[in-house]
Formats: sequence, structure tokens, C-alpha cells
Amino acid sequence: MKIAMASDHAGFSLKNEIKAYLEEQGHEVLDFGTNSEESCDLPDYIYPASLAVAEGKAERGIFVDGVGYGSAMIANKIHGLYAAVCQDPFCAQLARSHSNTNVLCIGGKIIGSAIALEVVKAWMTTEYLSDMPKYTLRVDKVKEISERHLKKISEI
Repeated sequence: MKIAMASDHAGFSLKNEIKAYLEEQGHEVLDFGTNSEESCDLPDYIYPASLAVAEGKAERGIFVDGVGYGSAMIANKIHGLYAAVCQDPFCAQLARSHSNTNVLCIGGKIIGSAIALEVVKAWMTTEYLSDMPKYTLRVDKVKEISERHLKKISEI
């Protein structure tokens, strides 16, 4: 699977650990930066990575910042992206199985690398429960909201 990754300075180190794990698992990682722990602005990296997912250049995105919420706020502004902040494997499983998220956001200041790797593993290996109407109904409602309020990339 092709994964877009991005971080700010607070998530740089953890992003690199996750990237190495994903590559060991056979995934292709598109790294949108940042490339150091020097202070930077999160949107400069998360926005291009989000566009890569929206445009189909990557199937999913994994973004790492200080607490995860900044990345999720940016990603969820883009049509077709469904980002969740997950700080434990249980939440990561639910974000995939119940909500069909395509972007995972992690807080590098909140959890350490051992838990973060378990979160990534759970999120990457959990399938969406598309055969369960209660989840597809919810996901479809979220998609309807997106269709109503966000412009498609092709319309911009």
C-alpha cells in the first residue's frame, strides 16, 4: 500500500520510526517532511500529504504532530479525507472498522514509539466493516456532509 506521511518538528522522530516500520512491512511511503526537528509550521507538510491522499497518489495517510489534533483538523478540511486521532490500538481499530478512516493522526508528545507502532499496526491491518449496515449508514452520512460542504479536488 502507498502511504503519505508528514509531520511537524514535534512528530519528526516518531514519523521516521513509523516510516521504517511501514517500509519493513512492504509499504511504499511518500514522505512529505518535515526533515528535521527545527521548528516549522504543520500545514506546510500536512496539507501536501493530504492532497496526495485526496488525489489518489496515496491510499492512506499517517500524520504525526505534537498531539495529533492539528493534523486531523487540516486533513478533515479536504474532500475525501477522513482523519482520526488515535492514541491507542483499540481506538485505531474502531477508527478503521467503524468509520473507514483513511488518515491516521498521532500525537508524538502524547505516546511513545512502542505504543505508536501498535496503533499503526492496528490501523493498517483492520478492515472496514462494510457488511454491517449500522456502520455503512453512519459513514454514508459523513460522506453526505462532505459532499454538501467541501469542494472536490477536481473542482478547485
